[in-house]
Amino acid sequence: MIAMLVDSHCHLDFPDFEEERDAVIERAREAGVGLMVTISTRVRQFERIRAIAETYDNVFCSVGTHPHNADEELDVTTADLVRLAEHPKVVAIGEAGLDYFYDKAPRGAQAQGLRAHIAASRETRLPLVIHARNADDDMIAILKEETGKGAFPFVLHCFSSGAELAAAGIRLGGYVSFSGIVTFRNSEELRRIAETVPRDRLLVETDAPYLAPIPKRGKRNEPAFVAYTARVLAETVGLEEDALAKQTTENFFRLFSKVPRSLLPEGMKEQ
Repeated sequence: MIAMLVDSHCHLDFPDFEEERDAVIERAREAGVGLMVTISTRVRQFERIRAIAETYDNVFCSVGTHPHNADEELDVTTADLVRLAEHPKVVAIGEAGLDYFYDKAPRGAQAQGLRAHIAASRETRLPLVIHARNADDDMIAILKEETGKGAFPFVLHCFSSGAELAAAGIRLGGYVSFSGIVTFRNSEELRRIAETVPRDRLLVETDAPYLAPIPKRGKRNEPAFVAYTARVLAETVGLEEDALAKQTTENFFRLFSKVPRSLLPEGMKEQ
């Protein structure tokens, strides 16, 4: 039995899980996934996400607006995010960011939303969950500028960008989270980037229901499958699976500091 894993980013509120959410969470427990964070994509749907987190003792949540939806929620203020984040189950801000691959929202709206979320992260000291796709240069520029106004905790989630963004994120104090993409056969460059990330800045996630790792690729992803990603990441960075699980779980509790450390396995609490 390996040490506890954490799925630091999933979407348990999505319709894909509606009919069997209890079973999905139980399968995660059986796979050694002790905690999950279900991530907000629309503040206007936050009550549903919060209700899921309230229902399960091992599920926490974030509050925020995905860049795809940025133009729909420009009226959501930093103060709104800070207020909603007071709930004990809210342990992160986001996901917010820049997505120039799909460009579903105007880029100016995405940047405006991202900066509002950064301000909320800075004020609450909760980690900002950052979505970045095909926007490396602008993301680096915003992170540098905003960090200059005052540091804030953050994670580059579901990392699939270039080495320069990973390095910039680490220099600015951020973490880098890897999803099932890192297991794909054509992800050699991403695995090379993973090797460069300091071990104390690594996280694992599913981004479920998307991006199921090999050998589940093509199926609906779920939190239990984070174990497959962790196995490949462990091999990539030269750690035993148990050591990778312990490291990424410790990293999670350090970054998501609002999650009670009492939820750590007994053998890890003294670390």
